[in-house]
Amino acid sequence: MNYEIILSFIGASMLLTLMPGPDIIYVLVQSVTNGKKYGIATSFGLVSGIIIHTSLVAFGVSAILKQSESLFFSIKLFGALYLLYLAYQTYASNEEVLLNAKAEKKGLLKLFKQGFIMNVLNPKVSIFFLAFFPGFLYSSTQSTIIQFYVLGGLFMLQALLIFSIVSVLSGNFASYLKNHPTFNSKIKWFKILIFVWISIFIFFS
Repeated sequence: MNYEIILSFIGASMLLTLMPGPDIIYVLVQSVTNGKKYGIATSFGLVSGIIIHTSLVAFGVSAILKQSESLFFSIKLFGALYLLYLAYQTYASNEEVLLNAKAEKKGLLKLFKQGFIMNVLNPKVSIFFLAFFPGFLYSSTQSTIIQFYVLGGLFMLQALLIFSIVSVLSGNFASYLKNHPTFNSKIKWFKILIFVWISIFIFFS
């Protein structure tokens, strides 16, 4: 087992989770408008959906790996190129972190279900996991399916931790975003650098 790869995976996962995207913004909006526990309930739902995407990638990629190592290399190449494409998309976009939307108040269980459905029905998550996970397989002896579930579990834990911290500190984050209008341009280049770095890591791993 290569612990350096696992640590690299955890670090990359945390950086990716911290990048403002639909999930973390939705958690932040729920927390700011309805309260911290509503943001945490949403977080649990979003993170639970990762199990489905991990399963799809684990069994799909494992089957391909059994057939041909060249096909597996093709998946890693696709992953690296896809992340570079995401970097270009980020560069070309004018995306902003906005908190103007008001979240409708719902029960905790309903928010959990909504977060779960939001994650499961987002095909971009499966595509992203397909691009991201294969580059961090850490053992030549352990079953690839088990490795994917270990990586998926680690991704879930760090995402839940970060989403929960965002919920608890939602007021501080909202105030920071309002008082720092240049935040969007800084986070844009942060996202580009992370995508490029991970794509290079995956390609040469």
